[in-house]
Amino acid sequence: KGNIFICDYERLRDLEGNQISKKKQYLAAPLCLLFSTPGKLMPIAIQLNQQPGPGNPIFLPSDSETDWMLAKIFVRNAEFNEHELNFHLLRTHLMGEVFTVAMIRNLPSCHPLFKLLIPHTRYNLQINILARRLLISETGYFPQFTAIGNESMTTFLKRAASSLTYSSLCIPDDIKGRGLETIPNYYYRDDGLEMWNIIYKFVSGFVSHYYKDQDVKEDNELHSWLTEIRENGLLEQSEAGFPKSFCTVKELVKFVTMVIFTVSGQHAAVNSGQFEFGAFMPNFPSTLRCPPPRQKGETTRDSLLETLPDISTTINTIAIVYLLSQQSADRYPLGHYPEELFGEEMPLKLIAQFKSALQGLEMKIDTRNKKLALPYTYLNPRNVDNSVAI
Repeated sequence: KGNIFICDYERLRDLEGNQISKKKQYLAAPLCLLFSTPGKLMPIAIQLNQQPGPGNPIFLPSDSETDWMLAKIFVRNAEFNEHELNFHLLRTHLMGEVFTVAMIRNLPSCHPLFKLLIPHTRYNLQINILARRLLISETGYFPQFTAIGNESMTTFLKRAASSLTYSSLCIPDDIKGRGLETIPNYYYRDDGLEMWNIIYKFVSGFVSHYYKDQDVKEDNELHSWLTEIRENGLLEQSEAGFPKSFCTVKELVKFVTMVIFTVSGQHAAVNSGQFEFGAFMPNFPSTLRCPPPRQKGETTRDSLLETLPDISTTINTIAIVYLLSQQSADRYPLGHYPEELFGEEMPLKLIAQFKSALQGLEMKIDTRNKKLALPYTYLNPRNVDNSVAI
């Protein structure tokens, strides 16, 4: 196992920058090399565009302070786009909508999986309607206050959707695939894997109560749900790795676990910290007003400040990430099912065990966080909603 990692923002390649207040804005598609030290994952080299060449230098920590700072700011702007449009909007909000609409169309309300999943769809469609109207419409936040704007945003989302895979939505597979099993102080991994395992155990008990392998194969409504997800939601991407059918209880359990984790834990992980990470604007700039530097040694303090977003853009971005980081006024934490859709003894017992396991994870995270200078709270079950509700 190595200790050097690369963060590649290739999905931003060749995208045209937006105009804000009739002024040109700029995007980069950087590659950032990171080194895993005993305590931190540290950037050690940055190239601001994909194609190497004389006008695309590799910036290093040994360069001037302003050169290195500006290179890192361009990386953080790229991260703004990846985080908000790919990891947040696409992989939680829009995937949650796919699961929800397919469920409503194909599973009758008496179906055990409908009753299991309906609490995990609460407010998802409503919040996505608001996002389409206020954030990504032609007059929304992204066209008004980000460098990626509207047309480039559409291109970016198509690229992100085409690279979406089943394994990347399953946190055990995703962590292993990216080689992140052993890097230190990675609390998203630690808490996320524990939460996944708790959900998996709950779903396994639930599905096993209603199904044997043969029942899974013969449930036409269940297969219609999966087919709709694949054909209408994912547009039959053959390389995405999503199952084409369910043949065993184990396959179904993994898929349902992925659905619940995506709209609960994964959404909490990418949503709840937006203000804390983005309120200091240079750490999460929505746009940059000058092009990426083509040579070393030219960046000054003044030119760096001129590159950062203007005051109006900064204020609007901070307001957006603040609002998106707030908890819903009538939230249902993960594991709370107030509708009481089940009357049988076994599902009620499994729900009680699920709540108990989540409470155990709460206490474990609380104990660890007392020892941390910067506690990681986003995947503490008390901070995780049942659904994409904001």
